[in-house]
Amino acid sequence: MSYVDVGKENSTSIHLYYEDHGSGQPVVLIHGYPLSSASWEKQVPVLLEAGYRVIAYDRRGFGKSSQPATGYNYDTFAEDLHKLVTHLKLKHFTLVGFSMGGGEVARYIGRYGTKDVSKAVIISGVPPYLLKTADNPEGVDESVFKGIEKAVAADRYAFFTQFFKDFYNTDVNLGKRVSEQAVQASWNVASIASATASLVCVPTWHEDFRQDVAKIDVPTLVIHGDADRVVPFASAGQRTARLVKGAELVVIRDGPHNVAWTHADEVNAALTQFLARGTAKTVRREKEEAVA
Repeated sequence: MSYVDVGKENSTSIHLYYEDHGSGQPVVLIHGYPLSSASWEKQVPVLLEAGYRVIAYDRRGFGKSSQPATGYNYDTFAEDLHKLVTHLKLKHFTLVGFSMGGGEVARYIGRYGTKDVSKAVIISGVPPYLLKTADNPEGVDESVFKGIEKAVAADRYAFFTQFFKDFYNTDVNLGKRVSEQAVQASWNVASIASATASLVCVPTWHEDFRQDVAKIDVPTLVIHGDADRVVPFASAGQRTARLVKGAELVVIRDGPHNVAWTHADEVNAALTQFLARGTAKTVRREKEEAVA
């Protein structure tokens, strides 16, 4: 197992668990709440078969990564990601973020730019800004997030049971696009996450990423289900695609929040087709580095 050190909490090092497979142009996969990098199991084999180097890691507090009591904010998440890609000396990499992971994609580019980023993919992502405010009427009422925080604090295990019903739209998809066992497996992963992270990550869902999104200047793919009950399409994916110049939007008909599982064939087709398209920016960089 591989880990990268991203900091310390008192006397204890904070490590991120990651997996690094294949060769070719790097694709970095960033998971959603409350899962881990294992949630990409329907994408990793397809990407490897297509000839990419695939890096998937666990966000701090989740999966096999350290569970500190601090650092659950997007500036730190982006810094963690930056330390990982620096550690691996990645160049011309694509960032692919699902749900919360979409926030890392936006904030990483907002803070560090796109010097080494060739493309960006946001799947069911939380950008650009989920909170309903006077200047953001398309957002979600704050009471919704407060209710989730209250439920997680009271009994996060019971909350996860209900959450995954909406995560997969089980009333429609159970036994068809997702099995009871897969839902249970997601619950199992969520149950071993940090109790602190499970709670304090909730308000990060309505971080304001509008300025970050405005800085995305690489080819971008936005994938979102039109039946997403966790991160509404009209509040998130639809708006992100409008804010990023030239972004490609793929709407998954009847897709729930985790379309990467329930509609994996459609997601994988869109993802591999997008990745296969060359960009002038990447070609120019490669030529410049070859001369250097």
